[in-house]
Amino acid sequence: MTLFILATILLVLSGFSAPFCPNGSRFIDRMSLAVGLAGSIAGISAVVICLLRPETATMMVPWPGCGVVINFTIDGLAAVFMLPAYFIGGAGLIYGSGYWPIAGGRRYGRWIRFFYPLMVAAIGGVLTAGNGLVFLICWEIMALTGYFLVVTEREDGDAHQAGFIFLAATHAGTLVLFALFALLGENACLYSLPAVSSLVGVSTGFANTVFLLAMFGFGFKAGIMPLHIWLPGAHAAAPSHVSALMSGVMIKTGIYGILRITGMFQAQPQWWGWLVLILGLISGILGVAFAIAQHDIKKLLAYHSIENIGIILIGIGAAMVGKHHGFVALAVLGMAGALLHVINHGLFKALLFMSAGSVINATGTRQMAAYGGLFKVMPFTGFFFLGGAVAICGLPPLNGFVSEWLIYFGLLQAATQPGGEPLLAVLVAVPGLAMVGGLALLCFAKVFGLTFLGNIRPEWKNIHEAPATMLTAMGLLLAACLWIGIAPFSVLPFLAGGVAWFIGSTTQDFHSAVLVPVRAISLTALLVLVPALLFLLARRKGGRSSPQVPTWGCGYSNALPRARYSTSSFAELIMNLLRGILLTVFKEHRPERLFSGTSFFRSHTPDVVLDLLLIPVITVAAGISVQIRRALHHGVIGIYLLYSAITLVVLLSAALLFQ
Repeated sequence: MTLFILATILLVLSGFSAPFCPNGSRFIDRMSLAVGLAGSIAGISAVVICLLRPETATMMVPWPGCGVVINFTIDGLAAVFMLPAYFIGGAGLIYGSGYWPIAGGRRYGRWIRFFYPLMVAAIGGVLTAGNGLVFLICWEIMALTGYFLVVTEREDGDAHQAGFIFLAATHAGTLVLFALFALLGENACLYSLPAVSSLVGVSTGFANTVFLLAMFGFGFKAGIMPLHIWLPGAHAAAPSHVSALMSGVMIKTGIYGILRITGMFQAQPQWWGWLVLILGLISGILGVAFAIAQHDIKKLLAYHSIENIGIILIGIGAAMVGKHHGFVALAVLGMAGALLHVINHGLFKALLFMSAGSVINATGTRQMAAYGGLFKVMPFTGFFFLGGAVAICGLPPLNGFVSEWLIYFGLLQAATQPGGEPLLAVLVAVPGLAMVGGLALLCFAKVFGLTFLGNIRPEWKNIHEAPATMLTAMGLLLAACLWIGIAPFSVLPFLAGGVAWFIGSTTQDFHSAVLVPVRAISLTALLVLVPALLFLLARRKGGRSSPQVPTWGCGYSNALPRARYSTSSFAELIMNLLRGILLTVFKEHRPERLFSGTSFFRSHTPDVVLDLLLIPVITVAAGISVQIRRALHHGVIGIYLLYSAITLVVLLSAALLFQ
C-alpha cells in the first residue's frame, strides 16, 4: 500500500504544480510531467506486487472525531482495473506534453495539467475505496475533474452542452448510489463494504433491489445502453488524451462497481446473469451500429466504447450464468475474457483516440469526410491507428482477439454441457458477438480507408507528423497490445486473482480452464505474425515497389474531393438496413437528366435516447416550469410569506399524520 499512497501523492502534486507554472516555463512543465510519470510508475508497481501476491493489501486510518475509518484495499479485482488506469494515465501525460504543451502558449494547457493527474488519482481512489463514504468522495472527485476536462475549450458551445449532459448524467447515477449504500447499511458507509460472498441469507427482495440500483447507478458511468446519453458528446468534446482516459479507464469504474456489489451476495439469482448478458448484447450491437453512421471520428470511437462495454457485459453475464449452474469452464472463461477485455479495450481505445487526436491536431477538423490520403504525410500515426483498428476488430495477432476468443471458447464449452440454460446462453451470445465483430470490421475499414488511404487532398499536403512525445505514447500502447496478443499466457497471473475473487474458484481451476485456449491463441498469433514478417522482409530485400496511379473513376480522370466516397456513401447500405433502429434521416437530390444541375446526399443519425426522447421531454418540462414560475412570482412579499406559511402547515400536518 505504500507504493499506492506514493502514487496518489505524486499525481496530486503533479496536478497542483500546474497553476503555479507560468507560460513558457519549460523546466516546471517538465518537472510536472516527471512527477506525474513517477506517480504512474509507482501505481503500476503497487498493482503488479499485489497481483503476484495472494494476500490482499489494506490500509485503515481512523478519522478523529468523526467515527469514520478511511479504508483502502487492493485485492485481485481492484488490481485488474488499476493496471490500465495507471498505464494509460502515464501514456496520456506523455501524449499531452506534445498535444497541448504549456510552453507552447496554448490557452488551456495549465487547466489540463491541473485536472488530468487529479482524475487519475481519483480513479485509483474509487478502485481501492474500502467503504461507501470514501468511495463516493473519490467518485465525485472523478466526476468533477472529468467535467472540467470535457469543458476545456470553454468558448465551444458543443463542449458546454456535452459537459452539462455529462454532469447531469453522472449525478443522476450518484443519487442512485447514495440510495444503494444507504440500503447496504451504516457499516458499509462508515467502516467497510461487505466482503465477497458475505451477504448470506438476505431476502430476495433486498438482493434484487441492491442489484438493480447497482446496474442503474453504475450503468450511467459505464455507458450501458440506454444510459449512455453523456458518452458520445463528452468523448468528442474532450481533448484526445482525456477521451483516451475516459473511454479506456473511467467508464470501466462502472463495470467495477457492478462486479463489486454483485460479488457481495453468495446466492445470485439466475435472472441477474441474463439481464447483464442481454444488456451487453444490446449495447454491443447498437453501439457499433450507431458508430457506423457517424461522420465525426471521435463520436465514432465513443460509440465503439459502448460496443466494447457490451462485450465485457456479455462475458460477465455468461460467467454469472455459468456460476449459477455450476459450469466452471463457462464461469472462469467468461470472467477471464471480460476482465482481460477491460485491460485490452483500455489499451487499444486509448491508442485509437490518441491517433485520432494527432489527425485532428494536424487538420483542425473531426469530420472524416474532409480527410483522405493522410498516410502519405502521417505514416506513423496511420500505422498506430491501423494497429488499434486491428485490435478493436478482434483480429490476431493483437490483444482484442485474445479476450474475445476466451469468451467464445467459454460459450462453446458450455454448449457441450447438459442443460438448457447454458445452451440458450450460447445460442443468444455467440451470434450477437459475431455480429458485433463483423460490423466493427466494416466500420474500421471505412474509417481507415477514408482517413489514411487514397489520394491526398491538396489542403493536407503540407501538414506534418505528430511530435515525438505523442508518437512515443502511441508506441507504448501499441507495444502493449502486441505483447498481450502474442504472449497472452504472460498476463494470466494478473487475471487469476480477479476471476477467483468473483466466482470463488481456486487458482488451479483458473489455470486448467484458461491455459489450453490461451496456448492455442499464442500459437495462432505466431502463425499469423511470423509469415507476415517474413513477407515484409522479403519484399523490402527485393527492393521492388508498386507504381502508384490514380483510382479509375469511370472516365473521370481528376475527380473533385466532393465527388469522392464519403462517410455517408460508404455506410449507406448498412444504414438503410438498420434504418428502423438508427432512425437515420436522409436528405438527397438525385440527378434526373444528363445535365441536371446540383445533386447531393446527406445523412444524419440522431441519438434515439438523447435527441428523440430526453431532450424533447426536458424541453417540455422546462417550458412548464417557466410558466409555473411566472404564475407564482409576482414580486409581492406578502404572497411569498403566504407560500412559506402554507408550506409550513403542510409539513407539520404530514409530521403529525405519520407520527
